[in-house]
Amino acid sequence: MTQPWTPDILGEGFEQQTLKLDGGATATLVRYLGVAPEWLAVSGEIPDDAGIDADVLYFFQKHVAEFWHRAGASFYALDLHNYGRSLSPGMVPGFVTNLADYDADIEAALSAMGRSGVSGVDRPLILLGHSTGGLTLSLWAARHPGIASAVILNSPWLEFQATELGRRAIAPLVGLHARLHPLTPLPPVDPGIYTRAVSATLDGEWDYNLEWRPDRGFPITPAFLDAVFRGQATVAAGLGIEVPVLVLLSDKSYLQPKWSADALTADVALNVDAVAHRALSLADTVTVSRLPNAFHDIFLSPEPVRRQAFERIGRWLPMALQASNAEAWEARTAGL
Repeated sequence: MTQPWTPDILGEGFEQQTLKLDGGATATLVRYLGVAPEWLAVSGEIPDDAGIDADVLYFFQKHVAEFWHRAGASFYALDLHNYGRSLSPGMVPGFVTNLADYDADIEAALSAMGRSGVSGVDRPLILLGHSTGGLTLSLWAARHPGIASAVILNSPWLEFQATELGRRAIAPLVGLHARLHPLTPLPPVDPGIYTRAVSATLDGEWDYNLEWRPDRGFPITPAFLDAVFRGQATVAAGLGIEVPVLVLLSDKSYLQPKWSADALTADVALNVDAVAHRALSLADTVTVSRLPNAFHDIFLSPEPVRRQAFERIGRWLPMALQASNAEAWEARTAGL
């Protein structure tokens, strides 16, 4: 039975729908129907007449929804099971044993969006993912060719912070702990630097629900880290995504355990150089775009940085969508 759309916590223009999954779990799909603010009407960004008639699925922020709405796209966001709106009392936040477990969430979301399969859907589908969500969507797109038209990754966690050699060295131990003690929290690695950089209560500009994203993040379990490591190993072996991929990354990392003003101009979660290199394993057509002074979440960076990110998407996407439509491309280039 399809659940009704109801008002979302983000306010006017936002609605949510609960997605029932097998085993009693739920995911939550959010859609945006509102009007973009005036600050997006700046030259260099996607203009009103761009007409990008597409569906966008992301794991997300409010101003990102407004950007895509202005571009002409239908914007949706997905809180996976055990995350955000889908997190219920008694659940282990973020718990998963295999990133493919999220396939059911994504497929339920696509069905609710009117995209139950490949055939009969003329509108392009743009997948947009951040951090672990970027890794999850990359793997999903590779396993489900012919559905997405383009993939945009916002600081995707494609490789371990200590590089591939570090991941290979500790992966067997993590895998053993995942089998024996899957839910035992691992030693915390987040001293709260990211929260200090982005939260309006400290040095940042954003207000958000601390129950969905605590000051130091949720405890990482062996099961979750093992799932991530296995996903990263799959990427390293080569995914072969069949559509264009855009990877947005900061130009530098700050991975120190103590606070510094440098954290306000860097990615404090990823080794961005390692991720930039690993991104080349995603597909034959990959664009890696490095943004000076960007945060781990590109779209939570200071306003000049995120404006530049939107501009780069606006330049890249029309060409990416054209290239992903083989018939249109062949027609345009016939006789050349």
